[in-house]
Amino acid sequence: MTDRFVTHSTFTIERVFPAPPARVFAAWGDQEAKNRWFAGVDTADPDAATLEVDFRVGGIERGSFTNQEGGPVFTYEACFRDIVPNERIVLTNHMHSDATPISVNLVSIQFDAEGDGTRLTLTDHGAYLDGHDRADWREGGTSDELDRLAVELDGRSA
Repeated sequence: MTDRFVTHSTFTIERVFPAPPARVFAAWGDQEAKNRWFAGVDTADPDAATLEVDFRVGGIERGSFTNQEGGPVFTYEACFRDIVPNERIVLTNHMHSDATPISVNLVSIQFDAEGDGTRLTLTDHGAYLDGHDRADWREGGTSDELDRLAVELDGRSA
């Protein structure tokens, strides 16, 4: 019998971007923008990274990427559960490594005006399955994505 277990964890990341909430919010739903900052641009084979975004309540976002040549293909699927324009996004997602389920998460992203910019607060509640994924790995990957979002908002190439 296989040893099955779930590790639960929550993390929160806050970032302040020098762009108004409408612009930061828009980067989450725009297919082309999100492809630049979210869809595996720093992976072993960025040409193999895919992302489809159907940004509406009930819409599905799907992506795949690999971290190393010949390594497993990670797939990501999210469902947008709540969207309040320029204020909030709530989604659920799950990830697989090849055919192995590795995590299921509930994520909220809040956009608050701060001066001329935006304070983004992302909270991730995760269920990490059988040791195949960990909260610290997910937090690191999410932090890297937000670094690339900052580059996207600055208009610089990554």
